[in-house]
Amino acid sequence: MNLRARQPEPRYRSILGADIEHSTGHLNTDKGVLRQVMYDLFDEALDGAGITKEHRDKPLDRGDGFFALIHATDEVPKTLMLNSVIPTVNRLLTDHGLRHPEHRFKLRIAVHAGEVHRDDNGWFGEAIDLTHRLLNAMELKRTLRRTDASLVLVASDDIYQGVIRHGYDGIDADTFEARIRVRLGGRYHRGWVHIPVLTTSS
Repeated sequence: MNLRARQPEPRYRSILGADIEHSTGHLNTDKGVLRQVMYDLFDEALDGAGITKEHRDKPLDRGDGFFALIHATDEVPKTLMLNSVIPTVNRLLTDHGLRHPEHRFKLRIAVHAGEVHRDDNGWFGEAIDLTHRLLNAMELKRTLRRTDASLVLVASDDIYQGVIRHGYDGIDADTFEARIRVRLGGRYHRGWVHIPVLTTSS
């Protein structure tokens, strides 16, 4: 077997990862409900931001979460994930918890972008690995546990330096803190934590 015969070409994607807090504490029947709500919330938020299914690949399901891979096009700049998708998910998730307290749950969300690969078994690559490490960082879990917010977000340093710090509309760099440090591939990577504030329309 020639192990180098089929090298997949890299494809650039924005990556949005989500994970349900304390999912192992739920019965399988409850997990099914939470998973469906999670997917529905993100579908509504992504579609509402103009990131329709034609702009994204089939999600990588993780049981208690998923990774959305979003195509890099002019119609879907990275700013949409930060100033539209995350605030909408926060609002929808908070509303869900108020209407269905028996199925209330909280989310950790990670945002990154980079080169990914696809073979017959699915998507893989260092960019996905880093998103996973950021999403599961202990400091992010502690932050979510200590807040009453419905979700916490961690953005990779690439996203912070390329997008967040420039203060595009709807993005306040002062609300992000470099509180995460993970190791991958022999290098350390920073993650910028943000707790969104729920705003109400007047």
